[in-house]
Amino acid sequence: MDGSWHVTGIDDLPIRDELRGQSPYGAPQLDVPVRLNTNENPYPLPEPLVQRITERVREAARNLNRYPDREAVELRTELAKYLTRSAGHEVGTANVWAANGSNEVLQQLLQTFGGPGRTAIGFEPSYSMHGLIARGTGTAWISGPRGDDFAIDVEASVAAIAGHRPHVVFITSPNNPTGTAVGAGTVRALYEAAQAARPSLVIVDEAYGEFSHHPSLLPLIEGRPNLVVSRTMSKAFGAAGLRLGYLAADPAVVDAVQLVRLPYHLSSVTQATALAALEYTDTLLGYVEQLKAERDRLVTELRAIGCEVSDSDANFVQFGRFEDSHTAWQAILDRGVLVRDNGVPGWLRVSAGTPAENDAFLEAVRAMKKEDR
Repeated sequence: MDGSWHVTGIDDLPIRDELRGQSPYGAPQLDVPVRLNTNENPYPLPEPLVQRITERVREAARNLNRYPDREAVELRTELAKYLTRSAGHEVGTANVWAANGSNEVLQQLLQTFGGPGRTAIGFEPSYSMHGLIARGTGTAWISGPRGDDFAIDVEASVAAIAGHRPHVVFITSPNNPTGTAVGAGTVRALYEAAQAARPSLVIVDEAYGEFSHHPSLLPLIEGRPNLVVSRTMSKAFGAAGLRLGYLAADPAVVDAVQLVRLPYHLSSVTQATALAALEYTDTLLGYVEQLKAERDRLVTELRAIGCEVSDSDANFVQFGRFEDSHTAWQAILDRGVLVRDNGVPGWLRVSAGTPAENDAFLEAVRAMKKEDR
């Protein structure tokens, strides 16, 4: 043995067939003055909240020799109170489940209701992790249709559900990357179609729900035992580094996902930090109002510059149309601003930042447009 390593490629490994040729999810993190590519909340947590997190984590640290509350009862209770107050529909602790980011929530749902021999459908372009998580759980992925305006075409989508008879249906509102909201009537129609085809789980992904012009779709879970609303603390709560997601659904769904959740999956530190953040809900939602105003300003000014812009209910804006979106992305990057090229032909996505960050972005687009003339 000469001690050298044999260089092995991923395709040389005995990985599952459905994972071959796939790429991991991720956005480039480049060292530029303005980064508006990952839909992060640009406002740091206020100092009083940082101090409160420190206090709660210090308390939790005294018992780190013990496992955390595996049911996260206190956290789920506070999340239920938040949903009841913010969405206008009463839910209790039994309706709520929490995990490490909404991605783990979705993974647990697909582990429970999807899997080998089962299918899931989503209406694309949409959040690419839906398909990636589906494949990762052995669930076959079906790409459903959207209209030219990126809205869900109800008639075409109902027909797709009837034809494919999926076990899981994804509805993203507001939709990422387009920012498009979905009306309650559309959700009701797709839910009814899914139950007629076969009893199917319908997941409404509301990761950006707090930024919408429209009310939450949460009240629709009433009387619909196979409907789930998924949320996150990453966006509105400015806590992307916390990794805390949650769902609201019939208590039977909450019981079901616990069949696949790992033991003690939410650490004591995570639970303590999330509880501290929930104490500062009003302060953090104040930042959301600022971001909504900046989001609307981006829409208005991009249109004035001459861009085509999708109506947005999220904390980001999809804009275009470009003959070559990657060339446009590079031109904006060359001016010190990083936005997201999601692979939607002719379009780019920009996250709403601080006023100064948004000004820098708009100036970059104006310069690009001027150069193209």
